[in-house]
Amino acid sequence: MNITATIGLGANLDDPAAQVEYALAELDRLPETRLIARSALYASAPVGYVDQPDFVNAVAQVETGLAPRTLLEALFDIEHRHGRARSFRNAPRTLDLDLLLYGGACFHEEGLTLPHPRMTERAFVLVPLVEIAPEAHIPGRGAAARWLSACASQSIRPLPALPAAVNA
Repeated sequence: MNITATIGLGANLDDPAAQVEYALAELDRLPETRLIARSALYASAPVGYVDQPDFVNAVAQVETGLAPRTLLEALFDIEHRHGRARSFRNAPRTLDLDLLLYGGACFHEEGLTLPHPRMTERAFVLVPLVEIAPEAHIPGRGAAARWLSACASQSIRPLPALPAAVNA
């Protein structure tokens, strides 16, 4: 049975827009998984540790046959291939992939909580999520759109679309 999973993407080192674009393509190549929706790219101010460059963020939805833990491990593998180093919480990074939603799952186990526990506090998650899924529902919390006002003071802006590749 395939489930729709929602993934947050972010980067602020080593050409962050390209890092996010490459990661979006990699999501579509995961086993038993296909990319079904992706947001535009957004620039956002860092949260937590603020002495670092702005982030480039996006949200993607995939249809997957992978179990939540298996999908999360695949996301960690993609991060690792992009040179992700986990030096300290909210540190600058080449790529950050967060499993935000997995169907209607609502649970907590070591290293994995669904829905993502801080997604309703972050404009860089909610704005792109509502862009691709205006009716998105966060299990136990309600409509994603209703959380946007709580994040209104956070800096986020859409980035210009990258030019599409020209077929020769």
